[in-house]
Amino acid sequence: MLDDLEGLRALVAVADQGGFSAAGRALRLSTNAVSHRIARLEATLGARLFERTTRMVRTTAAGERLLVRARRVLDELELAARE
Repeated sequence: MLDDLEGLRALVAVADQGGFSAAGRALRLSTNAVSHRIARLEATLGARLFERTTRMVRTTAAGERLLVRARRVLDELELAARE
């Protein structure tokens, strides 16, 4: 899982943007690519990260816990790159 930074970026984008399509636009990826990244991350972890309906996307409890850590990891990587 540690090598799946793109999955973590997709997780944060979906949570921040409120959906897969908006996350795709923010990441400049197709909705399908975002969906695949999330699916791969969910398969690796063995847990659902989002509750999905046709009207909304909401993080699960597991998704929320990972989201907090993913934000920290990505923020630290960005800081390291700037230094």
